[in-house]
Amino acid sequence: MALDIEEQYEKIYRYCFYRLHDREQAEDVTQETFLRWFANDTYRDTNRVLQYLYTIARNLCTDEYRRQRPVPFPEDIHQQEVDPLLSIALRTELDKLNAEDRELVLLRYVNEVPIGVLCNLYGQSRFSLHRRLSRILKVLKNALD
Repeated sequence: MALDIEEQYEKIYRYCFYRLHDREQAEDVTQETFLRWFANDTYRDTNRVLQYLYTIARNLCTDEYRRQRPVPFPEDIHQQEVDPLLSIALRTELDKLNAEDRELVLLRYVNEVPIGVLCNLYGQSRFSLHRRLSRILKVLKNALD
């Protein structure tokens, strides 16, 4: 699998920033993720590179999050032009989801992680993951209507 490091670096950073809500910590964790990935070449030649990167990032974010208290979601996150009311409503509804469902939405729809990688990461079948995503999107759609 050919891996575009720059593209994956941005996605891992975005994932870490979403989890930690702090730019410096997200940069540090992203850097540490890739350092660990480069240090261990076992998974580089397999088709599980993305799963391995997200697993490392997820574990490092969890460790970092446990070291400190949660802070509110920052308002200065880089966004494209979006209706501010829709953005606020969506953020409110996303906050109502459990942490794993929010993470799943981020990985699938923001970072565009393939379903196969998510299935391996969450240990679920494609059918199960598809139903779960459909349920989450239905809840969000109903709340925003």
